Amino acid sequence: MSQANAQSEPTMRSFFANRFVQTIMLSGILLQIGIWIRNFAILLYVTDMTNNDPYSLSLISVAEFAPIFIFSFIGGAFADRWRPKLTMVWCDLLSAASVFVILITLYMGSWKAIFFATLVSSILSQFSQPSNMKLFKVHVPASQMQLGMSMFQSMMAIFMILGPMLGSFIYYRFGIETAVAIMGACFLLSALVLTFLPKDMKEDTSEPRTTHIFMEMGQGFRYVLRNRMLVILGGCFAVAGLAIGLISPLGIFLVTEQLGLEKSSLQWFMAANGAAMIIGGGVTMAFAKKISPQAMLTVGMAVSAVTFAMLGVTHLVWLALLMQFISGLVMPAIQIGISTLILGNTEESFVGRVNGILTPLFMGSMVITMSLAGTIKASFSLESIYLTSALLFVIGVGIMVPSLKMKSAPIPQPSSELK
Repeated sequence: MSQANAQSEPTMRSFFANRFVQTIMLSGILLQIGIWIRNFAILLYVTDMTNNDPYSLSLISVAEFAPIFIFSFIGGAFADRWRPKLTMVWCDLLSAASVFVILITLYMGSWKAIFFATLVSSILSQFSQPSNMKLFKVHVPASQMQLGMSMFQSMMAIFMILGPMLGSFIYYRFGIETAVAIMGACFLLSALVLTFLPKDMKEDTSEPRTTHIFMEMGQGFRYVLRNRMLVILGGCFAVAGLAIGLISPLGIFLVTEQLGLEKSSLQWFMAANGAAMIIGGGVTMAFAKKISPQAMLTVGMAVSAVTFAMLGVTHLVWLALLMQFISGLVMPAIQIGISTLILGNTEESFVGRVNGILTPLFMGSMVITMSLAGTIKASFSLESIYLTSALLFVIGVGIMVPSLKMKSAPIPQPSSELK
């Protein structure tokens, strides 16, 4: 056995022996089950109730994505104030409570309240997710951070394939009431599991807090602007969001217009992408300690530029499937690199606010191009749109290149100006 393998095995064992990792992974599995049942059962239910009304279907996306813009930074700022374990437990409990309220309204015949379940769950996740990252920062050694991000990404990729099937099966086999009840049970069980997390560290209350929430939000922005790596990441987030949002609604046209296939063939491209993400998560995990997160992110974006360009110009089904597979293969590298860089370059007390600043940059830019994609498609060829998306990824690579020369430095401490 090589020395590298001998060192990696104890690292893997110690990682999976970590009580925090065991607990947070089990909670994550339960939440993913609940979220995917929510996403697909509600989507199918609204489709049936409204006879495929596009306005009603768009409200689901609004309920899911709008809270990211409105509450992401607010949630991150409060997550930096509140105790993270307690925050996560309460968020899951409140999500479960909202789901059971919806269940009661369904029995009373008011189906439109179903949108409320998605809205509340999405809002609460903006408070829970930054707390999750804070705990990760506290309980996982820096040497295992990238490995941990790889594990989470692999889990997300698995549910990208299994989740739609699970949500559809539950809805069609048992109906919306059972689907909503299972969703609430998953949130409740997640809250129960999270109670086994290590206790939150008690804050020093000898000195009263002298700042209010808006001052702390301002500190978060100044903290990001003072950190060169976080500024680079912000630019990378914005460009990647523009690129992905531009083509994400156009997959159906790629399949039907460019490749001459039936609409139903889109599922095979999605399956190829999801399967590749599972494999990519495992490969990324294997190389997590051998490549820097900024190199991982840069390589992932460069490969994405090539695959998107090829998807835009090819009319060969096998080549398009291969490019879709390769695109999914490097997606975990992009997401893991981003998460690792945020945690590795942010002081614990600022994790929530930094996450709350950078996430809307990605989501906001993605939604902008996503909303314009239909208009752009009417004016430009599919080939030119995909090539534009590829060019945006090339710009992202250019933004990331200076970071490759940056060595890991101590996390910048907040100056007196921020305090």
